[in-house]
Amino acid sequence: MAKAKTAYVCNQCGAEHTRWQGQCAACGAWDTLSEIVLESVTRAAPAIKRSGYAGQISARITPLTEVALQAEARSLIGIGELDRVLGGGMVQGSVVLVGGDPGIGKSTLLLQMLGALGARLKGLYVSGEESLAQIAARAQRLGLELGPLHGLAETCIERILEHAQAAHPQLLVIDSVQTLWSEQLAAAPGSISQVRETAARLVRHAKESGTSVFLVGHVTKEGGIAGPRVLEHMVDAVLYFEGDAGSRFRVLRAFKNRFGAVNELGVFAMSERGLREVPNPSAIFLGTHSGPTPGSAVMVTREGTRP
Repeated sequence: MAKAKTAYVCNQCGAEHTRWQGQCAACGAWDTLSEIVLESVTRAAPAIKRSGYAGQISARITPLTEVALQAEARSLIGIGELDRVLGGGMVQGSVVLVGGDPGIGKSTLLLQMLGALGARLKGLYVSGEESLAQIAARAQRLGLELGPLHGLAETCIERILEHAQAAHPQLLVIDSVQTLWSEQLAAAPGSISQVRETAARLVRHAKESGTSVFLVGHVTKEGGIAGPRVLEHMVDAVLYFEGDAGSRFRVLRAFKNRFGAVNELGVFAMSERGLREVPNPSAIFLGTHSGPTPGSAVMVTREGTRP
């Protein structure tokens, strides 16, 4: 068997190099080159190779006047802070990437999202890091009704898509994208080639079927989402879940959103029953002072559309 061809890709800008070098020639970043496999071990289906992110195999030039201008089909999740950051609810067929430090509450937020939608929209939680027993135990601890919740413990993208095409969920949660792998590639799960290929397959599925997809992404020590930079370009929205060490408050902000503004903030407080919305964040900081405090200063700022 012939040895698969490889290349070295920069994690910052996505530039490809024929050999490893300490500095990327395109963006100048150091120690950012990772090896990827250019050719798959098995021959991929021709339709997969030809189709783009939108899943269209054949394309033609179309005047924009012939394109039906329709408003995005949105569904309110029922979590006000999350709906605000998404631009007014979840858009049908959209792909959202949620990043954050380990233990910040990404999985909890998305599980609560599935619980809030309940029987209104059929959802599927795909876990590559936890067992279904752990997910069910967390759902019970959060006080969620288990009846409408469905889970799948799988990391192979081909089998995940088979289940999704059979079950037809309207919302698909992948936790996390770095654990997925494809049978078409020989690289290990979490490598640049695996993350890029599996994410592209999920984006293609979302556009073809109208399923809303939420991807959980790990972050690097620099604070960026692990994997190729092209991952953030492929998805429709990139959300970061942030919080100070030792604090129970969490901030959800959008760094990219094709369906809304990127200056919206969502504030949550972590409790024993999961994440609770904080509709008035100013009260958190101003409520600790019963009266004027010598030497203190209060500044009024505004970000987003929060009143």
